[in-house]
Parts: sequence; C-alpha cells; structure tokens
Amino acid sequence: MAAIWPKNSWYVAFWSEDIKDRDLHPRRILDEPIVFYRTESGEIVALEDTCPHRLAPLSLGKAKDGDRIACAYHGLEFDRTGTCVFNPHTDHKIPPAAKVRSYQVTEKYSLVWVWMGAGTGDPGEIPDYSCLDDARPEHISTRNYMTIKADYRLIVDNLLDLSHVPFLHAGVLTGTVNDDVNVTQDGDTVTIARWSYDVPVPSLTNMMFRNDGKNVDSWLLMHWRPPSYMILDTGVREPGTPKESGTGYFGLHLLTPESEQSTHYHFGAVRFTVPPRPLEEDLKIRETISVGRKYAFEAQDAPVIEAQQARMNEVGNRRLALLEVDAGAVRVQRVLAKLVAEEQTGAAPERTPAHVR
Repeated sequence: MAAIWPKNSWYVAFWSEDIKDRDLHPRRILDEPIVFYRTESGEIVALEDTCPHRLAPLSLGKAKDGDRIACAYHGLEFDRTGTCVFNPHTDHKIPPAAKVRSYQVTEKYSLVWVWMGAGTGDPGEIPDYSCLDDARPEHISTRNYMTIKADYRLIVDNLLDLSHVPFLHAGVLTGTVNDDVNVTQDGDTVTIARWSYDVPVPSLTNMMFRNDGKNVDSWLLMHWRPPSYMILDTGVREPGTPKESGTGYFGLHLLTPESEQSTHYHFGAVRFTVPPRPLEEDLKIRETISVGRKYAFEAQDAPVIEAQQARMNEVGNRRLALLEVDAGAVRVQRVLAKLVAEEQTGAAPERTPAHVR
C-alpha cells in the first residue's frame, strides 16, 4: 500500500493550545520535518526543521528576540521567512544557501493548519470545524492527540466503515450490524449514513437525551472531505420524529500523515441540540464522552490498525475480500487517487466545498 497524499492541501499540525510561549515544536508532516513556534507577537511560524549549514534540526535550538530562531549547533539565526539573518562567526557573512523553506500556516477552529503544497493556499478551503468555536465549553470534549503507526488511509477506512463498532467497540460506542446504510458522494465529499430504528437506547445517548431508557431511532452520519478530514454526526431521537428533535454530538477526526506508515490523529467531540440541564450534569456527560472516545481510539482501534499495517507489510499486494460495508471506503480511495494523479499531471483539481456537514 504505497503512500499517496495530496500535497496541495491544508493539514492539521497541532491544537492551537499546544503551541505555547516561545517553545519550539518539531513535527514531521508528509515526511517533511517542520518546526513550529510563536513569535513574540503570538503568530505561529513553520520552518523546515533542518539547518542548511550542517543539517542539525533547528528544533534543537531556541527562540530569539522577535521572530527568530537560532540553531543549537553553530548559532545561525533564521527569521520567519526562513532566511538566515545572523551569522555569529568571524566575518558574519551569510552564504546564499543559508535559507530554509517557510511554510504557510494559519490558526482556525482552535487548530494550527499548514499548507504543504505549491504556491499559496486559500484558508477558505479549510474544512468547516466551526462547531469548536460556537459551542459552550461544557459541550466540547477534551481535545485529544495521538499517533498511529499506520498509513493514514487505513485509519480513514476504519472511520468510514462503522460496521466494526458492535464488534470492536461493544459497550463503548453505538452501532449495529443491521443498520440501514446509504453511501452518497457530492463532488469529492463522501457521506456514509447509518440508521437504526426503534432500538434500545445506548447508555451514553440515554444520558444525553431523555434518560428514560425508552427505545429510540439512532444515526451515524460520517462525512469525509479530502484529504483526511471527517465529521461524524451521531445521535438519537424519539422513534419516527424529525432528526432535529433529537440530540447527539459531532465526532471530529483530523488525520495528518506523518510518514508512509505513521499518522498524526487529532480528535474531539462537540454536542448539539443539547437539552437544558444543570452544569454538573453537562460536565459529567463531557467527561464520559471524552473518556469513552479516547479509550475506543487508543485502546481498541489503534492496536488493530497497527497490526493490520504490519500484516499488510508481510503479505504485500494480496487481493482483499471486499464486503458491502466497504463501499464508502472504496469511493474515498478513488477520490484520493484521482487528486494525487491530478497533481502529478498538473491538471487543475475540482474543488470540494469546505462545509462537509
């Protein structure tokens, strides 16, 4: 499974809150080493994490006055454009080759985004995670991060095929094998909708909804937007009533390839249509959602996906036995292959609307 990733895209590097003070933060993205830091004015800078003198990582150095960082090895200083602006040695001359790549970076929706492609990226094309800005703090789960030692496409497949939930996540997340499933595609955006009707209410959504234990209709609507961003709209309603009368949460999944077989994974959840209740109850629900989702992804999904990657490395291009539940994942892989081919041939890609919900 050779790595494929579109480069002309915005990728998540960090939660904004994790880039603090003047610390230097290294991160490998699309197999490129990058160092992130804040200037004295609070803006985030992203530079190639390799000093052009002796190739020492700039992230081993330190932030200097204003917007500069200094290499720990020989003290060369670079500004936010990646230009060497100070050579502390005898003649103080700066060689023409003393420069590094500066990456376009922006903060949006409590996240740090970096443009990995050619030219200038349009921040308006960043997918819509405005729910992180609009919701009350008690309705937003812990902002989590982990790495999974696998090709990012395997994690995309895992999130798109939620038929694994009753097997791998029984008692933690919600889903059945008898869901009514529908796959749709709008441009490059793919949605997999799963509905269950008049079924026992799961414990978490029972707590979030009426807390009466009565049957509900439940839904799982996973929206994927290239290259690797997903929003899961999941919730419950009284059987036969409009979806808007129910309640649930948006499960946010943001994947950034670190290398061919390693992925940065940022995730969180934001509740919607929240019934009024005491603050202490909302805080308890937030904690339950945060703990449950973190456990499901770290302790259940990650070991299986990493074992799957290891086995795929052993067997090579063995033909897979596809099931009906793989329809959404197949569509997504075709979109990714198309986008990569367009970049390689220089064809202008057809843009997908940023709003994916």
